[in-house]
Amino acid sequence: MNWLNDNVNVLALMGAAAILILTIFVVGKYMRQMQNDKSSGELTKDNWDGIGEYKNPLPIGWALSFLGTIIWGLWYFLVGYPLNSYSQIGEYNEEVKSYNTHFESKFSNPDKTTLMGMGEGVFLVQCAPCHGVTGDGMNGKALNLSKWGNEDAVVATILNGAKGSDYPLGEMPAGLLDAESAKAVAAFMFKEISEVKNTKHPELIESGRALWATCAACHGDDGKGMAGSSPDLSTYGASKFVVNVLGMGKKGMIGNMPKFNDGRLTNVQKLAVGTYVNSLSK
Repeated sequence: MNWLNDNVNVLALMGAAAILILTIFVVGKYMRQMQNDKSSGELTKDNWDGIGEYKNPLPIGWALSFLGTIIWGLWYFLVGYPLNSYSQIGEYNEEVKSYNTHFESKFSNPDKTTLMGMGEGVFLVQCAPCHGVTGDGMNGKALNLSKWGNEDAVVATILNGAKGSDYPLGEMPAGLLDAESAKAVAAFMFKEISEVKNTKHPELIESGRALWATCAACHGDDGKGMAGSSPDLSTYGASKFVVNVLGMGKKGMIGNMPKFNDGRLTNVQKLAVGTYVNSLSK
């Protein structure tokens, strides 16, 4: 392929030629001035060891060259390249987009076994460095996922609060309810609100229903989070709840968990991670 057919090469050659011509012209001009001209003009009040500075105006040639370089640079980046030209980054992005499309198509309807295998692989690469290979949080350095996602975890969250998520209504404070009330609300939530639709304390459902108003102030009567203002508890116990956490990110003790909705994981991969994480607390 003729390298001159590549717009990037042509633009680079034009820029190099313009810089070379300007350099020759400017250097030649000032070399002649150094040989023939004598300094003149009004000096500033400042001097350094007897060396003063003239109040001469900015050289027109230098000013025009500087302005022209800025204009050319803006044109180059906004019009000439990369919008209308080939780039390795652009080629890479297109390849990734094509691969992701093929990946999503191949795993458009994965079974539970496939999701578990895929989720474990992604978890070991993306999540295990902080949460540990077994998801135990590595002695409190990160959230212990083996004790997360069940009814006891809801009770612990009500008692200790929930921090680190960037929801519009802010973080959930600790101590909103006492231990018995928290257990009752968890029972009601698991049976009536969450995806689980079951509780190990059915005798506490009605008392939890009466106490739900404390939670409904942020999560809504239906627990769906009032259009994203707080976590959607109706998905609790399902992979979708984990997917939502992956999308929101979280601030932890050892750093910030990134928002995985930036393209680093496909939708299928996030669903797989949710499936695998849910299995850790069973």
